[in-house]
Amino acid sequence: MTAADFRRIALNLEGAEEGSHMGAADFRVGGRIFATLASERQGFGNLMLNPEEQAAFIADEPDVFLPVAGTWGHNGATHVRLALASEEILSGALRWAWKLRIEKNQNARLGALNAARRRSAASTKTPEIILLDKRRKAEMRARLTTPEMLESVKRRYGLND
Repeated sequence: MTAADFRRIALNLEGAEEGSHMGAADFRVGGRIFATLASERQGFGNLMLNPEEQAAFIADEPDVFLPVAGTWGHNGATHVRLALASEEILSGALRWAWKLRIEKNQNARLGALNAARRRSAASTKTPEIILLDKRRKAEMRARLTTPEMLESVKRRYGLND
């Protein structure tokens, strides 16, 4: 396989688009990278996997797959030796990275929706609940500003005159 084959296979995946990151071709779905040709000069394509999937790919095809050096590799970024990869292996690996990226995109979208729902629910308090919250805050403020409490704080922090 070649970089051109890598590009062709990646772009045939549904919703995949080519972009550029730090001067290298990358392949995205939903605006997020699932593969790159950042190491094309060294004969590699790169896949964004998770560490468990990376270990499985390396165990199955140790001559074809290897971790990217450093923290990226520890986090699942995986080189594919293009010259040693068959079309079947490369297609399957790219499809897997694409699928993982779609799942991550969906999880992130759900997390954002849930956070928005929580914020929305918090902002739709009834007038009675708002009044109770104000009373609780006023009571707490009153308890914290008694002369006894102030003396306690002064002693604790050495603020006596």
